[in-house]
Amino acid sequence: MFPHSLAMFLLWCSFSLAAAVAAEIVPNELPPLVFPFSSAQAKDAQESLAQSLGYPVMETNALGMELVLIPPGTFTMGSQTTEKARADDEDPVEVTLTKPFWLGKTEVTQGQWEHVMGTSPWKGEKYVNEDPKNAVSWVSWKMAQQFVESLSNREGVTYRLPTEAEWEWSCRAGTSSSFSIGENEAVSTHHRWYWPFCGSGTGKRELYAHPVGGTPANPFGLNDMHGNVYEWCADSYFDKLPGGTNPLVMTVSDFRVVRGGSWSYNPQDCSSADRGRLKLDYRCGVTGFRVLRTQ
Repeated sequence: MFPHSLAMFLLWCSFSLAAAVAAEIVPNELPPLVFPFSSAQAKDAQESLAQSLGYPVMETNALGMELVLIPPGTFTMGSQTTEKARADDEDPVEVTLTKPFWLGKTEVTQGQWEHVMGTSPWKGEKYVNEDPKNAVSWVSWKMAQQFVESLSNREGVTYRLPTEAEWEWSCRAGTSSSFSIGENEAVSTHHRWYWPFCGSGTGKRELYAHPVGGTPANPFGLNDMHGNVYEWCADSYFDKLPGGTNPLVMTVSDFRVVRGGSWSYNPQDCSSADRGRLKLDYRCGVTGFRVLRTQ
């Protein structure tokens, strides 16, 4: 049992972080998107929001990362009971995100990690193909946090990991299907970032993370949301999805949420709603992340 003072401190930290997430970027005056919506509506919302804020829909930072403007809105997070291979921790909840943000168009690469951190944590590990364009792997949640803090200090703006709700909203981009590009058939045709193909499309098992940007973009213009590497989220894992407004789960837990599946998982494990949990200091060849910028 934690001492009372420590418990109060952790509770204060969770409220502070939740408030920081909710307070980012001035609200726009445009009506928020309401799920589900079409690809055309997604693009229109992005363009209208960009015009109102005076920013482009996609920016490139000093590191060469492409960042996509994601509008706020309301959606159903989780999977329906009719969805194939769904899990008990995916029961749907209603979520509203009130602030826009910029999300990495792709996952962070090995080259970007080395440029910011000056290290190569994947060297000497199994299931790695070294290439500056490949998605970074063998990074823990704690290491991903160090990266976003270092990147924030370098650029003078705030980067962080997306919350679980922000991740799924961005992944779905208005879609209610298992994947943001359709159901399993579409994924089998267009996405080769999961077991057993792992990127080649030839049936050869390539057991490592692949170059980012190699899969079709979803309606918001984001790549690699299904497979390649699992992506760390800010939230502590809880067996029920968080609902409400700008939800963020920060409990006293060693486990953090990972989303999107990876090259070592079957297609159904790479769906928009699929959730995973890993210890926050866990490292392996299937864990990476993408960054979120708040201003």
